[in-house]
Amino acid sequence: MKEHTARKGRPAKTTDKRVKKIDARFTEDEYNIVIALEKTLGVRKTDLVRNRLLKDAQLTIINAKELIGLLDGIGAELGRCGNNINQLAKYANVLDKSGKLSPVVAERFNLLFEDYINHQKNLEIALRRIIRDLAK
Repeated sequence: MKEHTARKGRPAKTTDKRVKKIDARFTEDEYNIVIALEKTLGVRKTDLVRNRLLKDAQLTIINAKELIGLLDGIGAELGRCGNNINQLAKYANVLDKSGKLSPVVAERFNLLFEDYINHQKNLEIALRRIIRDLAK
């Protein structure tokens, strides 16, 4: 006759079981920083690394291919604006020398130049944001 014994210990975890492992190597200085954080925060090294890596992961990881594509699009748009501005400036100079400069041409030039400056400002803001995010 088989005797039934009660299982001891924590019940087996049925969901969200961590089965995948990632190994990482640290220099002596890096490892000392991890140990100091472990002692200061009272958190195990694995939990510390997991939380630091996964917290706001979508915000901290930059897709370089997407970033280059976006910057390329902005650069192309700035190039098109610059070409339009140059063509209008050349045309305005030709008309001005012959005394036929129309206010419409001058107004269109000002609108395109203003658009160009706005694109440059947006590019500058975006690049500063990227640099700040990379520095975090």
